[in-house]
Amino acid sequence: MPAADQLIVFDTTLRDGEQSPGASMTGDEKLRIAKALEKMRVDVIEAGFPIASTGDFEAVRSIAQSITDSTVCGLARALERDIDRAGEALKHANSPRIHTFIATSPIHMRHKLRMSPDQVVEQAVWAIKRARDHTDNVEFSAEDAGRSELDFLCRIFEEAIKAGATTLNVPDTVGYNMPHQFGETIRLLRERIPNSDKAVFSVHCHNDLGLATANSLSAVLNGARQVECTINGLGERAGNAALEEIVMTVRTRRDLFDCDTRLDTTQIVQCSRLVSNITGFPVQPNKSIVGANAFAHESGIHQDGVLKSRETYEIMRAEDVGWTENRMVLGKHSGRNAFRARLGELGIALRSEEELNDAFRRFKDLADKKHEIFDDDLQAIITETGLNSEHEHVKLVSLRVCSETGETPRADVVLSVDGEEEPGTAMGGGPVDAAFKAIESIIPTGTRLQLYSVSSITSGTDAQGEVTVRLEKGGRIVNGQGADTDIVIASAKAYIHAINKILLPGDKPHPQGADV
Repeated sequence: MPAADQLIVFDTTLRDGEQSPGASMTGDEKLRIAKALEKMRVDVIEAGFPIASTGDFEAVRSIAQSITDSTVCGLARALERDIDRAGEALKHANSPRIHTFIATSPIHMRHKLRMSPDQVVEQAVWAIKRARDHTDNVEFSAEDAGRSELDFLCRIFEEAIKAGATTLNVPDTVGYNMPHQFGETIRLLRERIPNSDKAVFSVHCHNDLGLATANSLSAVLNGARQVECTINGLGERAGNAALEEIVMTVRTRRDLFDCDTRLDTTQIVQCSRLVSNITGFPVQPNKSIVGANAFAHESGIHQDGVLKSRETYEIMRAEDVGWTENRMVLGKHSGRNAFRARLGELGIALRSEEELNDAFRRFKDLADKKHEIFDDDLQAIITETGLNSEHEHVKLVSLRVCSETGETPRADVVLSVDGEEEPGTAMGGGPVDAAFKAIESIIPTGTRLQLYSVSSITSGTDAQGEVTVRLEKGGRIVNGQGADTDIVIASAKAYIHAINKILLPGDKPHPQGADV
């Protein structure tokens, strides 16, 4: 399609999405998601905030070196150290972008920045020029634009374009705007800024009032040609505009929108499940597009209508967003090459033969317990294979749990700690509680359990249970995942997975205050 008719999809799952409290991801997990976004043909991947920590810098650098078909973006405040750090992280990217920002609302300028409007404009111009020393693809955001004065926005955006910004982002940082109001803001900016034709107008909307998608779409109707969004609407506080909602609305309502994205929408459901699996944030069943009930019909009237003509109650096809019965017809006698081929079809690339061997062993173990192996089972296997073997200090050797009516549950566990087997025993309020306490009796972590959740990966009584455990220690938050047909064993795996992450050297998660 002509460039003027393309809606640029800017995904910030790895940056703003990770700012969701508890949604911390490792560098390897970020890379897996980045590759899934690239396979989906996302235009711009905001990989992180390089100045925030060494871990964030390394993750951005790794993604920049690995992604070739999408632009890789790093966030930076309008500060020299931020911009140079982002430039360093992105220097090997095939298509780099630096995204710099400064607040423009009276309340932010007065209370947070303590700068005058003239100083803010001067700082923004300086930052854009500094970013241009690293790349000619520079995006400028006016933080809290949704509560900024229109005249000031016109002024700072005009100067930003003169300084070399190629994308202007208008964030509704606190989710305050109404759709008609926000759309009108975009229209007026494009009309009143003399050089507005020299930049792409972008929007970044938050969901505090449940209007992130509506505000984004109103902006598109008024000329915005980039939307910043996240998978499953993940994001700080109530979240961001959901990528899947934006993309499918524009594609479904072509009668209203004179633009479209280049996304391969058949990858949406798979990417949604991957992000949910890694972050431990489940997708609600009635979530649009990617929820389990999004294309389910229970009403007899609806069922009858769909059977006669799908269009009676479905405005899009489930297959178009990736709802398929993809099943890997492999069993315990299947070979390594067939296993590797299916992973390739799912866009999963393991880094070494050692990781492939580990994943294949887990697959064989599961094939002994389950008759049918689904793609979601494979994703769970790969998540469990996420840590390098040399970093897996703690491994589960065996677990025995006794739980019966009228008796206090007891767990006996044997762990391999740096190659040495150590036993532990504990009583608990339930079998899972006893198992966790038995693990802690061997390796006291000093962590606090923030979340324990269980979900079924697939249907059937032999389905794997997937457990997410979230641990916090000293301000650092990690998620652990475990899957097994035995839910207590899955819980122990998840707890140990989280412990191994806590034991890895790393910085605290970056501050939540860098939202745009």
